[in-house]
Amino acid sequence: MTSSSESPQDLLKLAVEVAEEAAQLIVERRRGTITVADTKSTVTDVVTAVDRESEELIRARILRARPDDSFLGEEGDDVVGSSGVRWVVDPIDGTVNYLYDIPTYAVSIAVEYGGETVAGVVVDAPKGEMFTATLGGGAFADGKPIRVSGATELNQALVGTGFGYDPARRQVQAEVIQHLITKVRDIRRIGVGAIDLCYVACGRLDVVYERGLNPWDYGAGALIAAEAGARVGGLNGAPVSPEMSIAATPALFEPFHALLIAADPLRA
Repeated sequence: MTSSSESPQDLLKLAVEVAEEAAQLIVERRRGTITVADTKSTVTDVVTAVDRESEELIRARILRARPDDSFLGEEGDDVVGSSGVRWVVDPIDGTVNYLYDIPTYAVSIAVEYGGETVAGVVVDAPKGEMFTATLGGGAFADGKPIRVSGATELNQALVGTGFGYDPARRQVQAEVIQHLITKVRDIRRIGVGAIDLCYVACGRLDVVYERGLNPWDYGAGALIAAEAGARVGGLNGAPVSPEMSIAATPALFEPFHALLIAADPLRA
């Protein structure tokens, strides 16, 4: 736990203020013309100039308020501080949605202390919906407590997932879905990993899984899901990582995990 001057509640307050400002920025910029500024892992893994502008705003606001903290963002250089607090930021989660003007994309800010996530906020920018959590303090949507769906039957579960950018990995992911699709209610692909996790938290999805999410994608959302009662982890007892992230209502985690293992999702 952080010191009294760095309580999770205080850190969350700053995260919320900055996330709201960044969300307003990206929505305003979307009223203009958005173009691809760069690509990352593949030609389909795009970055817009607004991704960079949003991250620069977040970084400047946080480090002005807390100059001794560390900062890990998706688009810029890391900052290594001395306080033990690290901010993990996705300035636009769902950049392809953003590029195509599909109105689901988010700002995600997680705050770690000593390597443990203690606070997180995800703002669905077009909708203005805000999900928050602090470690041990519960999860909230627009200030109201939220809980997972409590679903218990896998064949009635609504499952969310996403796809990687590498064609070989996508091929495997398509085969995994083919294995899963007849054993669950249905599958959704929203395109925003942080929102997927928040939707488990508030019961709009029963399970979410994805290979290839990065710390800035799942940092805040995983805490929010866990604080709302979800079981969150990777494969075979591992923690959430880029290798695999799973969040589910508690009764569904083990049966879904077994189904996923049988589908062999790590072949590529």
